[in-house]
Amino acid sequence: MDIKALNSFITVAKHKSFSNAARELHTVQPAISRHISALEAELGVTLFNRNSRDVAITQAGEQLLKDATAILTLTEHAKTQVKRAHDGKVGTLNIAHLSSACLAFMATLVRTYKYQFPQVHVTLFEMTATEQIDALKNERIDVAFSRPLPKSISDEFIGHNIYIDKLVAIVNQSHEFAGKSNIDLTQLKNEQFIIFNRSEAIGLFDETIILCKQAGFSPNIISQPRHMQTLVTEVAASLGIAIAPNCVRKLYSEGCHFMDLDNVSTQIPVQIQYKKNNNNATVNAFVNIALNAKDDIQHSMAN
Repeated sequence: MDIKALNSFITVAKHKSFSNAARELHTVQPAISRHISALEAELGVTLFNRNSRDVAITQAGEQLLKDATAILTLTEHAKTQVKRAHDGKVGTLNIAHLSSACLAFMATLVRTYKYQFPQVHVTLFEMTATEQIDALKNERIDVAFSRPLPKSISDEFIGHNIYIDKLVAIVNQSHEFAGKSNIDLTQLKNEQFIIFNRSEAIGLFDETIILCKQAGFSPNIISQPRHMQTLVTEVAASLGIAIAPNCVRKLYSEGCHFMDLDNVSTQIPVQIQYKKNNNNATVNAFVNIALNAKDDIQHSMAN
């Protein structure tokens, strides 16, 4: 059944007049008659009893009127939904993030997105960098907030820096160095080190080892926690000192003291990442919001 013919049928039923239906639809009466005749021939029923004065809908016509009205309503709904999907206003969005690196801004970012796109279902996943790589490759997530991807897979994805972090030293607040605002790495050579697990962040672990070797020592590593909150908690418990991104101060860090590292200029980027061949409008809309918030995020994470 043709949508135009159904629209003509509904309009004739409303006005009980072919001529009035033609006027409403800005067409000629013969065109309306052709539409009705075509429907009657296709369905094998009479839809209207008509004479020179009256047009009366038949019982078959009454049934079609109900169904045709539903069909046209559904058609308009489909048009609207297709347009909304094209604009990224409906659908789903799965976002993974490093909790320590994104805790301070993730809720605000998602809230801003949901305000603009309330019908998109957003799911957040807390994942390590390694877990995010696997989830990206297997398309379990649409967007990742993580460290730069390994070169082996980076060509498959687009990554934008959201903010640049730095490495800091963390000691217990009762430590002899707790009164310092900055420290040279060489002063920590005799300390017991807590470093984030290498399997979860290879680049961060290796960079820390390199910096220690450049300072003339190999760190005595006594713990490699898989979660940054555990790392901070172990420092607060006086189990050792840590070298970690500055963002961990946004975690629960009571009992810890943070110090800048002299002569260490290592940049620790946090990126938003998504598939290069992405054609998901919900992803594009979220990425645009995140990139527009870059300056505010960088400022908040530097404090």
